[in-house]
Amino acid sequence: MKRVTLASIALAALVSGSVVALPASGARAPARAAAPSIPARPEKLTFPPLVYEPPAPAEYRVKLASGPVAYVVPDRELPLVNVVVSVRAGQYVVPAGKEGLADLTGYLLARGGTKSKTAEELEERLAFLAAQLNSTIGETQGSVSLNLLSKDIDEGLSILREVLTAPRFQDDKIALLKQQMRQAMKQRNDESAAIESRERGFLSFGEDFFANHFETEASVKSIGRADLEAFHRKWYHPAQFVVAASGDFDRAAMVARLEKLFADWPFQGASAPPVPTNTAFAKPGVYVVDKDVNQGRVSVILPGIRRDDPDFFPVLVMNDVLGGGGFTSRITNRVRSDEGLAYSAGSAFPGGVYYPLTFRAGFQSKSRTVAYATAVVIEEIKKIASEPVTAEELNTAKKSFIETFPRTFATKGQVATTFAQDELTGRYVTDPDYWKTYRAKIEKVTAADVQRVAKKFLSSDKLVILIVGKKSDILAGDLKHGVELGALAGNRLVDLPLRDPMTMRPVGAASPSP
Repeated sequence: MKRVTLASIALAALVSGSVVALPASGARAPARAAAPSIPARPEKLTFPPLVYEPPAPAEYRVKLASGPVAYVVPDRELPLVNVVVSVRAGQYVVPAGKEGLADLTGYLLARGGTKSKTAEELEERLAFLAAQLNSTIGETQGSVSLNLLSKDIDEGLSILREVLTAPRFQDDKIALLKQQMRQAMKQRNDESAAIESRERGFLSFGEDFFANHFETEASVKSIGRADLEAFHRKWYHPAQFVVAASGDFDRAAMVARLEKLFADWPFQGASAPPVPTNTAFAKPGVYVVDKDVNQGRVSVILPGIRRDDPDFFPVLVMNDVLGGGGFTSRITNRVRSDEGLAYSAGSAFPGGVYYPLTFRAGFQSKSRTVAYATAVVIEEIKKIASEPVTAEELNTAKKSFIETFPRTFATKGQVATTFAQDELTGRYVTDPDYWKTYRAKIEKVTAADVQRVAKKFLSSDKLVILIVGKKSDILAGDLKHGVELGALAGNRLVDLPLRDPMTMRPVGAASPSP
């Protein structure tokens, strides 16, 4: 008689395609189970609804007695601790004539040594601890971050305290960084992408806006160690800080460590002023920077919105359909897939935190097809404002936001830094339930909402088109499509001269009066 084993039962099930529950040891084998019903096609698969609730910021928020607000999020998965100190200061508080000061200060805080350690000694100690210490200052905020093993947290916080209170700003490190900055300036006109990004900023926000105040050879030369020290002492103090701490620690013990970190600050500073909002959008027209390259880079720009605009969520969905959704979006499909005019094409419509950020549709195409590709993009912009999007497009766009939403809080570090950024930028005060209501606001968006905001914000009579490329070839166009470039935006064709890389003044422009 043939012996029946668990292995033979499993093998028979595998061959027959049936599903069998193997018996526990000593039990009798059950009767053959019925095979589950498998849909004939993938799109017929059904899944239970996603149930996910985002963390609540109030659960992690701590107002430290020493001044800062901290978001403290324990995470026992790895023996690591990450601390990020964000600072309410940025390039917008740099005095005129000292452009580059924020970059120098932000970089050298963590790399220029401290009162008790030279830059080399600090680097060596951090390497021994396998710790990462970084610092930077951007347009509207700065940060100093520390990541290290949890067993070394006390020494790490001691180092962080000295970096924040007594940076050395070592002279040779200042000299080296200034030399590197000057060298980088010389390369400003080498790449068309850099030229496009820079000129897009000028067209979007105006020559006088702080974000367009670039460092020059003269401004960097004028900066000395005293300037770095004064900038640091003015802005780097606990009242300016928001902290994100995550990792392998006991919450109460970490709060106590943070209190100690910021206690008895050795100097008093100032409160950062509001971020300027004096933006000035360019007049409609086609602006061309003549650059001898074989492809033209194009940005189609329109005035934008802030993230607290009541129409922010409909705008998110609208832009996803138009050009923000990758291969499911219209601009990508028309310009890349259907017409074969560009490898990458799309759009972005971010909401600004302090001032409106602009809408931008962009691509890169052969010089002769730049005009036609631009016309295709504008056609899609007009179409989404004139016709309702389809139910499928609307559903796909909304799902892309709703179903990827949990990624915002995928790690404990993301939880801490997301909430700390909300604190720093004022969102927690004005809208503490933002993340709780995020998906519901996306779900409420209708096809009528999408068309309404498209009509409101994608006005073709405000179009600004920036092109960086070989002007003669671009204007010549191709033989197949008779597109007149200037007619695409206000019947204005404006030449933008390259800027002197060391002064940032347009080449050929008169020097400013003394």
